[in-house]
Order: sequence, then C-alpha cells, then structure tokens
Amino acid sequence: MDVVIWHEHLGMSADEIVAQIPSITLSDVHAALAYYFDHFDELREEIKQEFEFADQFVRNYPSPVQSKLRRLLGETNR
Repeated sequence: MDVVIWHEHLGMSADEIVAQIPSITLSDVHAALAYYFDHFDELREEIKQEFEFADQFVRNYPSPVQSKLRRLLGETNR
C-alpha cells in the first residue's frame, strides 16, 4: 500500500519510490502497481479504511505534544 500511496497520492515515479526504499527493485514497484490496478476497488476500500482508522486514532488519542502546545498557545478547539 505504501508504493500505491506514494505513486497515486504523492505523485512519485517508480524511480523515486526505489530511491526512497533501496531494498526494493523497480520491478517490485511495477509489480505492486500492477497488483493494485488488478484489484483496484478492493485496495481502494482498504486504503480508505486505513485512513479512517488513522483519523479516528488521532481524534481518540491526541498527541501529548500537540495538546501541550495548544494549552501554551491558548487554543482550546482543534
């Protein structure tokens, strides 16, 4: 999913992805993207669920650093 997100959402090329993760090859990236396009609806739903989970987690467990910064800055709603 990382390869797909980097490619589809961040606009990274296959070469840029390999540069970020030197342990994978260009063919690994293309294989991941081919799998994604072959299972598009299923994987899009899984990605959506992952983002929703992350958003819910952040809402339920705010960062102590962010909370402290908000208190220091006098912000109460965020």
